[in-house]
Amino acid sequence: MIGSLRIAVADDESEMRDYFQDTLGALGHEVVGAAADGTELVELCQSADPDLAITDIKMPDMDGIEAATRIRDHRPVPVILVSAFHEPELIERALQDHVLAYLVKPIKQADLETAIALAMRRFQEFQALHQQADDLRQALEDRKVIERAKGILMKRADLDEPDAFRRLQKLSNDKNQKLVEIAKMIVTAEEAMS
Repeated sequence: MIGSLRIAVADDESEMRDYFQDTLGALGHEVVGAAADGTELVELCQSADPDLAITDIKMPDMDGIEAATRIRDHRPVPVILVSAFHEPELIERALQDHVLAYLVKPIKQADLETAIALAMRRFQEFQALHQQADDLRQALEDRKVIERAKGILMKRADLDEPDAFRRLQKLSNDKNQKLVEIAKMIVTAEEAMS
């Protein structure tokens, strides 16, 4: 399933913090810190870089949902929300803020173990999707630069499109640089001459 995780927890009740410490330890995880409110949790996550955060929703100073948003602004971290309440508006806020699991107190060890496994799996899937989207965006940007460089070669060297592309490929091979890097140099040179 999943290996040992570094987990930050937050709850305004010290008994719950103790429960998390004991239960997560029994599940083979390390609790890197236990915060009493959302502000402490945000600071803890920024300093300890945990693999996962588990937080109560209703806490003084800053609630768990707001803390999850601020944590995500610093670095993507999967979050499990815990509440003694099953209020639809809290669930809706949690969904909007991409929380990966929601547990209602009292929490059994088996429920916590399952929520952790699901949250980590979903988080990995989301991260992979983000990476794919970033890669596609970069490929599109690279393609635009290559097309622009091809157009410049077609105009300046009076080449047709296949020959312009072959010229780019040859320059790329001769200089041992990526095609997009050669294309960027051609575009930059063209802009300097304009």
